[in-house]
Amino acid sequence: MQCLQQIRALRDTLDAHRRAGRSIGLVPTMGNLHDGHLALVAEARRRADIVVASIFVNPTQFGPGEDLDAYPRTFEADRRQLAEAGCDLVFAPDEATLYPRGGAAQTRVSVPDVSQGLCGGSRPGHFDGVATVVTMLFHLVQPDLACFGEKDYQQLAVIRRLVDDLHLPIEIIGVPIVRDADGLALSSRNGYLNADQRRTAARLQQTLGELRDALENGAAIAPTLDQGRQRLRAAGFEPDYLELRAADLSEPDASTGDAVLLAAAWLGSTRLIDNLTLRLPSAASPP
Repeated sequence: MQCLQQIRALRDTLDAHRRAGRSIGLVPTMGNLHDGHLALVAEARRRADIVVASIFVNPTQFGPGEDLDAYPRTFEADRRQLAEAGCDLVFAPDEATLYPRGGAAQTRVSVPDVSQGLCGGSRPGHFDGVATVVTMLFHLVQPDLACFGEKDYQQLAVIRRLVDDLHLPIEIIGVPIVRDADGLALSSRNGYLNADQRRTAARLQQTLGELRDALENGAAIAPTLDQGRQRLRAAGFEPDYLELRAADLSEPDASTGDAVLLAAAWLGSTRLIDNLTLRLPSAASPP
């Protein structure tokens, strides 16, 4: 497995693969890898001849007071895991390589509409940072396909819209959430939880499951979500948001069938996100 840091070396290496007729799959990451990331690599490995993983803790998607400085950087462990997973190339640039004029002076990519609300409402500018760095990686790697986890449901929607709006010839693959045995969605930030918080954290997915069952059985949306917020607070969470949206993240109405429950909640100083998809019955009332 090759590990590259410079843009010219990356382009030259991938140009040679393209000339040989090989397809390229991209897995963008911020490192501190877990089995959820490795599932993305496995899916890319299944679909493409050459798998490229990027490791870059992107400063432009962190807001003031967020955990940019504390975010775990575990490159050597990440490199070993990627090699074992069958990754062909790791692109691990430093900040000056991608942002030579600094983040504040960087040209930004903004994806309207689908970036609004949810995590976009709680973390202003976050999705501009995500869209910017992903566009940059797409330009540098020029992949045939790219794999993203469905845990970050809104992020996946933003990237799909970006690719569609900019007419990029890239297939975006959503990969199902990988969970621990108790149902907690895997996340690099789970490492911030202490032992008691880790035991409590599973209640987020369990509460979403209870709400999904109620909604699929025709429960009214608004009071069901209110009950969910109360259950999360009783378990020790401070909900950031708990919302039901149509599968495309538009507001649900009486005609909505495919939908998604999305939640972000604080457990101590750790912000966890999760989602579950569901099918609303025609009798469900809009919020």
